[in-house]
Amino acid sequence: MFAARSAVCKSLLSFLRPRPVCVGLIHSSSHCRGANVAVVLSGCGVYDGTEIHEASAILVHLSRGGADVQMYAPDVAQMHVIDHCKGEPAEETRNVLSESARIARGNVKDLAQLSVQHHDAVIFPGGFGAAKNLSTFAVDGTDCIVNKDVERVLKDFHKAGKPIGLCCISPVLAAKVLPNVEVTVGHEEEEGGKWPYAGTTQAIKALGAKHCVKEVQEAHVDTKNKIVTSPAFMCDTKLHHIFDGIGAMVQNVLKLSGK
Repeated sequence: MFAARSAVCKSLLSFLRPRPVCVGLIHSSSHCRGANVAVVLSGCGVYDGTEIHEASAILVHLSRGGADVQMYAPDVAQMHVIDHCKGEPAEETRNVLSESARIARGNVKDLAQLSVQHHDAVIFPGGFGAAKNLSTFAVDGTDCIVNKDVERVLKDFHKAGKPIGLCCISPVLAAKVLPNVEVTVGHEEEEGGKWPYAGTTQAIKALGAKHCVKEVQEAHVDTKNKIVTSPAFMCDTKLHHIFDGIGAMVQNVLKLSGK
């Protein structure tokens, strides 16, 4: 009996041990070759990294669309770490790449390795990490600096005519880096708290981009620049509405990829 228990324990420990995984297979339900999509993360957690529900929704919709997925994140220190229970900074440091691995189930690459030649599209989830770790927008507003690899990726995909998807606060990255783009972060008035981050629209306009008002379930498609955006958690609403809006964004990205 002891030998049997020992074998069970060894089997369980083997199952729990971290192992390499093929994200493209996990997130693809199609046997046919679909679009090869890069997803750029900014950590793990809404207040200091990637918004987890947004990342998950993107991956689900990409899976349904038959896409192969590889996740990336910059190998840099987070701006700070937020205790998500207290909503206050914590006395610790974390790495954006290491934290992003939590969402990617370990299969995440350094953003410096992302090449436009290997992907048909790129998608940026939101979360404050886009404004804190992928750029300094949270601190510097329109004078922000965008991470050099984020800027390179956006410019490379734009130049190659390959679609770029962004949601929540991440459209500010495109507004900062790319000229004369059209994006949405939802509505332009707070409307009693339903759109608590509506002021972001003024920054987008100040950066020279055009803001297009959209509902949370919708996505805006800038066909000229092949940029697709959706409000996501810029709206205080039910989760399934956010999920549906992200779905509209992903579906349009895949459509523009031609795969």
